[in-house]
Amino acid sequence: MLTKRCIVIFKVVISSTIAVLLSSIILYVIGPVFQLPHPTGSYEIGTSTYHWIDKNRPEIFTRDPNMHRELMIQIWYPAQQDLFMSRAPYLSDAKSLTASLARLNHIPELIFKLLSYVKTNAVVSAPVTNEKLNYPVLIFLEGANGFRQMNSYQVEELVSNGYIVVAIDQPYTAASVIFPDGREVLGLPLKLIKQLIRQSYSPIFPAPKLNGRSFPFGIINYLAHDVVFILDQLGAINREDPKGILTGKLNLDQVGIFGVSLGGIVASEACLLDLRLRACLVMDSPMPTSTTRVGLQQPTMWLTRDSKTMNLEGWPPLEIEEHQTTMRAAYENLKGDGYFVQIRGMFHLNLTDVPLWSPLIPWLGLSGPIERKRAHQIVNQYTLTFFDQYLKGTSQKKWAELNQNYPEVNFESHGLKNE
Repeated sequence: MLTKRCIVIFKVVISSTIAVLLSSIILYVIGPVFQLPHPTGSYEIGTSTYHWIDKNRPEIFTRDPNMHRELMIQIWYPAQQDLFMSRAPYLSDAKSLTASLARLNHIPELIFKLLSYVKTNAVVSAPVTNEKLNYPVLIFLEGANGFRQMNSYQVEELVSNGYIVVAIDQPYTAASVIFPDGREVLGLPLKLIKQLIRQSYSPIFPAPKLNGRSFPFGIINYLAHDVVFILDQLGAINREDPKGILTGKLNLDQVGIFGVSLGGIVASEACLLDLRLRACLVMDSPMPTSTTRVGLQQPTMWLTRDSKTMNLEGWPPLEIEEHQTTMRAAYENLKGDGYFVQIRGMFHLNLTDVPLWSPLIPWLGLSGPIERKRAHQIVNQYTLTFFDQYLKGTSQKKWAELNQNYPEVNFESHGLKNE
């Protein structure tokens, strides 16, 4: 006959077993550990992370007046081939990041668990390939409550085609940022971030506050100065990389920038601040008033959707109007070449890695009617064609071929002859 203590232990074991079984079933339903598509370019990929502190700028998201702006950077670059080196993880701080993603999205952490096991096509600290002296540089900016690896499908494709890509984790607007000493900066709630973002294109009075401080102009200009700081730091590591990897390998005369959602807004502002940025790709982002009024000098391309697709996705009418009118105004007020590319059936998350995470994503209505692999193919093809033209000097003739191959794309251009 079982003792009372044995019965308690038995119940605990049974409960634990059921929990494990349920977890296994949920993970099975969510799907297997996803794999990033193998890039189509000829270069292998290396990656390394950097921690930089801007001692000239205070951190505005805290109450501590003595804190300075601190950033984590990940750089991907064309690397020498080594089939025996292990592949880098998709998330370098998976436990903290998945917990933060769950908290911010009010979703059980188990849903994100599989991300911890994903491997990329990159190798940590691999030697740079010696095929060329240096490579054009692209800066990537994440979306609100996102993370620097959230567009790895796009980043890896660019690197395999001969670019160095620099992704910035922007503390407090990113989901979670882990510094080398173990400190973690958790992302602010999306509702608050949106208020601080909207102030740059649809201001309200009184202005939103954070930690008792008013933000009458929002946060976009401050975040854009992260990019200016990073450009300076890239110059320093190009002269002498303390890791001995990238010295002399960055072509800082040919630098572009791209970002999704919040990242696209910040990218446009950064182009106003710093003409070292030679080309700008904005992905599905409303534009700040500064961009729509002044007009960007750099060649700029918008990758977005039509209002019908945004409505199908369930966006509020006001947000649809703000996106469409501000993007259109910024496009029409460009001082240089411009492209306005709308992809029918493309939902917001189709621009990121998220549709790859699970076969349930389309079923849940989180990705659009467009097939997820085709969506990424379109994004990558237009991204490469744009940056190749303005940072590598290739011909414009490929635009006509692209538009013929993708009938779901509505393509507009101005400032140049569309061949």
